[in-house]
Amino acid sequence: MKKFFGSLALFLVLMLTLAACNNSDDGEGGSSDDGASEDKIQIDFWHAMSGINGESLEAIVDSFNEQSDTVEVRAIYQGSYDDSLAQLRAVGGSDEAPAIVQVFEIGTKYMSESGFITPMQEFIDADNFDTSTLEENILSYYELEGELYSMPFNTSNAVMFYNKDMFEEAGLDPENPPSTFSEVSEAAEVLSDDDTYGFTMATIGWFVEQLLANQGALYLDNDNGRSGDAAEALINSEEGLNIFNWLNEMNEAGTFRNYGSNWEDPRGPFFAGQVGMYLDSTANTAQVIENSPFEVGSAFIPVADGMDPEGVIVGGASIWITNQVSEEEQQAAWEFVKYTTDPEVQAEWAAATGYFPITPAAYEEDALNEVYEEYPIFRTAVDQLESTTASPATQGALTEVLPEARQIVETALGEMYEGRDPQEALDEAAQRITDALQ
Repeated sequence: MKKFFGSLALFLVLMLTLAACNNSDDGEGGSSDDGASEDKIQIDFWHAMSGINGESLEAIVDSFNEQSDTVEVRAIYQGSYDDSLAQLRAVGGSDEAPAIVQVFEIGTKYMSESGFITPMQEFIDADNFDTSTLEENILSYYELEGELYSMPFNTSNAVMFYNKDMFEEAGLDPENPPSTFSEVSEAAEVLSDDDTYGFTMATIGWFVEQLLANQGALYLDNDNGRSGDAAEALINSEEGLNIFNWLNEMNEAGTFRNYGSNWEDPRGPFFAGQVGMYLDSTANTAQVIENSPFEVGSAFIPVADGMDPEGVIVGGASIWITNQVSEEEQQAAWEFVKYTTDPEVQAEWAAATGYFPITPAAYEEDALNEVYEEYPIFRTAVDQLESTTASPATQGALTEVLPEARQIVETALGEMYEGRDPQEALDEAAQRITDALQ
């Protein structure tokens, strides 16, 4: 795994090669020194990517600008997903809005009804763009009544990372990770001791959504809000209780520890060898490899006993074209959106970040194959997505209140870890979400 830094250098070289001729020094992909971009249509792209992901996105923008004779995109970081959406809401009906904005997946309902956007389907139809070249299981999340409202861009799902060295020391097979709730519980018991916990996950509502979908269970009524506006939360179903009971039993047995409700909270203990297994987003794969002083394995998220896994909901974000700019600028935005779907661009993006391509043809690109060959854990999310059964459960919940619903679920988990009965915690959470829906 220490060879990661060599591969990281390869990622960056590949990404920077795309932008090798770019002479911009304004930090936002602005005009070049020779003034060539003065004749281009300039559009803004608000995004929420930082760190390595942000650098990789900037490289994509730079490479697009270099090859385009007519369009100049300025990538502007807006903070977190929540921050970016809040900024858009603040300027949504004015000429301060950007041409393109990146919005996380749970903002889909709001964006589609906001009045701020032009549905991507309009550009697709006008340009006869072939969406069959894109991954169907990703598109399905962003399709509403058969139309695509935004273009998927950075796509992830939940995976389980585990410490292969700890598995070997405990007598567990590092090449055969647990796949069911009971198997995870049993492995966690073997891996735990006085200062080590077998399993953890951040107290984040997204994981509950994933674990529900993997059982084929709905989060909301009306097909997860996709056949009509959702009016009732269904998280206190048998499948929801399976999740809460599973976590509660490990917590009471001392084989699980709740480190907190931030994404980073369980990562430090895992990197320090204090946790054997944990759930995370595949978008963090590169960081896991870089920071783990041991060999890391990855596996599909577990499923409740006696059930066949149905798969996962796509996470991450998509990009939207706003109607707050001129038609000419919207068309320029569409040119950039098309560029992001190119197999080579998608391959470089996936290789540099850990997100997986929205374009299946990207898997044929050498840049991505080299990474997958050296680090097979990058492929886990891809395999999990490809084995997902398309259904309203795995399409995910569609509602404007999902950010609030996630916080409600996180509160319920925290109360359960402190001793509250799992069914009571779930019932109250379901009622609170239903009240928010109504």
